[in-house]
Amino acid sequence: MADLNRELSDFLRRARAQVDPSRAGLPPDGRVRRVPGLRREEVARLAGVSTDYYTRLEQGRRITPSPSVIEAIGRALDLDAAGRAHLEDLIEPGTGPRRPAAVQRLRPGLHQLVDALDGEPALVLGRRLDVLAANRMAKALFTDFDAMPATERNYARWMFLDEAARALFVDWETQARNTVETLRFEVGRDPHDRGTAELVAELRRRSTDFDRWWEQHRVHQRTHGSKRLRHPVVGDLTVEFETLTPPGDPDTTVFLYTAEPHSPSQRALDLLASWAAPEPLEPRRGDG
Repeated sequence: MADLNRELSDFLRRARAQVDPSRAGLPPDGRVRRVPGLRREEVARLAGVSTDYYTRLEQGRRITPSPSVIEAIGRALDLDAAGRAHLEDLIEPGTGPRRPAAVQRLRPGLHQLVDALDGEPALVLGRRLDVLAANRMAKALFTDFDAMPATERNYARWMFLDEAARALFVDWETQARNTVETLRFEVGRDPHDRGTAELVAELRRRSTDFDRWWEQHRVHQRTHGSKRLRHPVVGDLTVEFETLTPPGDPDTTVFLYTAEPHSPSQRALDLLASWAAPEPLEPRRGDG
């Protein structure tokens, strides 16, 4: 049974359990439901496939549905865009690593661009949420990732293992759950990545919160959103973020953080920029 796709099996079972039968348009059939969500035969009926076919898929059997069947199952399970992409990744996981095992490095030009965005926080994340770069404002807003050992510069590790991160986010639980779900999405994209597997194993061992949310097998793809912070220097503020993926570099995501113009949060960011500004160099003797 070692050839079974256990990640796919787990994801389908948990997704099925989260669907409300009445909202799925299924009339009551008089039978007592012993478990939450849909039955296998109900998912099959909604997707237009046989119960045997769906059952074998949920058992993790090595079968490859057509794109139309994958789409139909995604609709039946009420998956969002991230969930459907994750389903596709799990159904066609490949036979080996799809990404280089070498350490991921940022292009010099992209590094310079992030540093040039000096007035707004900018953070660059790579595979498994490794922090590849952070400009001066991002370090002041979150933490100085550059002060960490290179092997520990990871957003998920910071979120769960650093008490300062828990104190910084007003809605820490929401932000932390999103981080788990984003990492779940990453695993689906490359289930053979050894670094990701080691990171997940470490976080499951060291954080009960991470371990509990990981078991739920929910996925999330962060493209935009907001973060509410209680910053130790400038107080409470809310920042919005947008993400950019550089052309030709799908494993790299740039996060840009802004605040509403003329708002208290913008004033807090301006104050933070002044606080984090480098001290001017003193003129050397003999300079005019």
